[in-house]
Amino acid sequence: MKYKFNCRVYFSDTDAGGIVYHARYLDFAEHARTEALRSVFSSSQNELLSSDIAFVVKSINISYEKPGYLDDLITVETSLKEAKKFSAIFLQEVKRGDDILALLEVKVAAISLSKKRPVLIPEEIINALSI
Repeated sequence: MKYKFNCRVYFSDTDAGGIVYHARYLDFAEHARTEALRSVFSSSQNELLSSDIAFVVKSINISYEKPGYLDDLITVETSLKEAKKFSAIFLQEVKRGDDILALLEVKVAAISLSKKRPVLIPEEIINALSI
């Protein structure tokens, strides 16, 4: 399933020419993954954090396809590509209408907050994100 997150490009997201600064796509994608996880939990990620689990980014591959501009309304579509015991890979498309601005492949690992060690991703999270 694709989770959709909409946001506007603000002045702070752009360079002097009104073009989205390349690093801002990472922020857009992070916000979208957060909202995808929020959709799995009833209210917030505090439920996940209170169970001593957090997701950390292990790697990101990003391809910039077209520029985004000041005031664009963009949508970030997030889907689960693959899930293993301790890690998962998300595919994310940053779009303006039908135009793809950036493609991201983000690998995350589940860790115990208290032990700072990898932990199993709870089955209910994988199931919910895979629907």
